[in-house]
Amino acid sequence: MDFIDKKLKSDEILTLRNKYGDYIKLTVDVEHKWIVAGGELHADGEKILLEKGSVQNDIWGGGIDFFDKQIDTTAVLNIRPRVKNDSMEILDEKTRNKFIKIVKKYFEELWN
Repeated sequence: MDFIDKKLKSDEILTLRNKYGDYIKLTVDVEHKWIVAGGELHADGEKILLEKGSVQNDIWGGGIDFFDKQIDTTAVLNIRPRVKNDSMEILDEKTRNKFIKIVKKYFEELWN
């Protein structure tokens, strides 16, 4: 898994794609604007973010498809009835938009 806290260059994105394939799981702290890329489970990325000081309610899962350049905001990690998210999808529009904005910013070169 790779910890990301800044905009990636084209070669760094290519390295991630070569390492993880055309679809990569992303676990994102929407407040610190940190991403953990890769891994089998979003929970593995969550563990890393918690160790770095994230708060669990700020951590959400999804992914990016390098082939069609689509951002996914669906993960088992997102099922959190205590914060009224009883779906794998990030239901809160504000949180979902933060997630997408961070991914688009850090992976901006993918769309250039």
